[in-house]
Amino acid sequence: MQGSDGMQRILIVEDIAETRDWLVALVAEAFEGAQIDTAALLGQARGMMGRGYDLALIDLGLPDGSGLDFLRQMRAASPATICVVTTVIGDDAIVVSALSAGAEGYLLKENPAGVLTRQLMQIGDGVPALSPSIARRIMQHFRYTGPSAGEEQQMTEREREVLSLIGRGLRNAEVARELGIAESTVAGYIKAVYRKLGISSRAEAAWHAARLGLHHGGEG
Repeated sequence: MQGSDGMQRILIVEDIAETRDWLVALVAEAFEGAQIDTAALLGQARGMMGRGYDLALIDLGLPDGSGLDFLRQMRAASPATICVVTTVIGDDAIVVSALSAGAEGYLLKENPAGVLTRQLMQIGDGVPALSPSIARRIMQHFRYTGPSAGEEQQMTEREREVLSLIGRGLRNAEVARELGIAESTVAGYIKAVYRKLGISSRAEAAWHAARLGLHHGGEG
C-alpha cells in the first residue's frame, strides 16, 4: 500500500482502550505491515521516544499530562518523526498551539474512519494529515493573522523555491538535491522562511505555499 514503506514504525498515544484499538485498525489499514506500538500514558510514551518512530499519533487529553508537551518533547528528541494530533478538541487556539509545537497533522476523531484513513495515507506523499474542517479553519486563521504582503515580498527567490519544495513535502536532503545546494544551506533558508512568515511547522509552510500559489520553477 502506498506510503507503507516510509511508515514502518508507528506510535499511538491514546488512553481510552476502545479508541486506541480503533486507531490501531485505521493505521494498520493505511500502512500495511507497519509495526504499531501503543501507549496509554505520557510516562509510558516518554519511555518509548528513542525507538525511531516514523509516525506518532498523539491524543491531547491524557490522564497524566498534555499531549502537546509530549509532542514538543518528541519533536526535540526525534525530529524525523512525523507527529499528528488525534483528538476530539477542535478549538482554534489548540489547533494553532499544536501546529506551533511542530505537529504535521491534526485529525478529529469524530471524522468517519474512511476519511481518517485517507488522510493518514496521504502522509506518505508529504501531504499534512488535516481533517477537512481543520484545514478550512487553518486557512481562515491565516487569512486574518498571516504575514503582511511586505513580509512575503521580503522572501528571496531562493527562499520561495525552498518554501515551494517543503510545501510539497520534500525533506531537507531532498530539497538540497533538487536545488543542488548543501543540506545545511537548506536548513538556513527554511529558518529564514519560517522567521519571515511567522511559522514553525511544515504543515503551516504547506498552507502558505498553497496560499501564495508557489510552484517549483518560479511559476505563480
